[in-house]
Amino acid sequence: MIHIRPVSDLRNKFTEIEKIVNEGQPVFLTKNGYGNMVVMSLEQYSQTSEYKRYVDSKLAESEKFAEDQNIWLKEEEVFDDILRSIDEDV
Repeated sequence: MIHIRPVSDLRNKFTEIEKIVNEGQPVFLTKNGYGNMVVMSLEQYSQTSEYKRYVDSKLAESEKFAEDQNIWLKEEEVFDDILRSIDEDV
């Protein structure tokens, strides 16, 4: 379940937000009806940061490979291959 709260709840209902975060869920805070920030546990943040670094390194690796091999695919080709592979796994 996605938890969206007004930013004022961070001050007024901190324990509720803390409980949600401690259960492993992020809380999305809004200000004047617009997205403003996300509150998450340090563990969640660390996992997200590690995952981003991993994805960034794999993207750099694939770009290097494409340059070395002079192989470039269109976005549609890549996503079609990914979707086909997902369909085969299901």
